[in-house]
Amino acid sequence: LPPAPGGRGLRRAEGKRRPGRSRGAPRAARTAETAQRIKRSRRLKANNRERNRMHNLNAALDALRDVLPTFPEDAKLTKIETLRFAHNYIWALTETLRL
Repeated sequence: LPPAPGGRGLRRAEGKRRPGRSRGAPRAARTAETAQRIKRSRRLKANNRERNRMHNLNAALDALRDVLPTFPEDAKLTKIETLRFAHNYIWALTETLRL
């Protein structure tokens, strides 16, 4: 096919359209739909990132709980209890070394 006016590549054959384009939808409706799709895609990606972040945080807290001496052994500390306990435990170990 000969180049299109303006030298931007080949012309399309008459009557052929790009697949996936709606025929009758006005341009504004298409752009609104596209914007909604992009928003949804971004939200899903952000949700996935947050979910992964929380999984990693919880895994790190579980690993910290495993090295902290707790009584009874099967007691699961909350997140804030784990952090406070770890802080106090490190302080106590430091004081022990200092003495």
